[in-house]
Amino acid sequence: MEHSTHQFSELFQQLGLPSTPQAVQSFISAHAPIPAAMRLEDAAFWSASQARLLSELMLQDADWSALVDQLNAALH
Repeated sequence: MEHSTHQFSELFQQLGLPSTPQAVQSFISAHAPIPAAMRLEDAAFWSASQARLLSELMLQDADWSALVDQLNAALH
């Protein structure tokens, strides 16, 4: 299994969100859980550009998709 070369904080930076460990935890606590059947990018709290970025990251690069998967699991 390949390990991600990106950090979770970098994903939050890409999304334009505060990226300190405390900010990440606070974001997850504030927005979890999302409905089990809901796709991560369809959650109402994302802007259109954030949702589009999440979709693109899942499709284009395994390193980023692993982090998006982690975020998905944390929010579900």
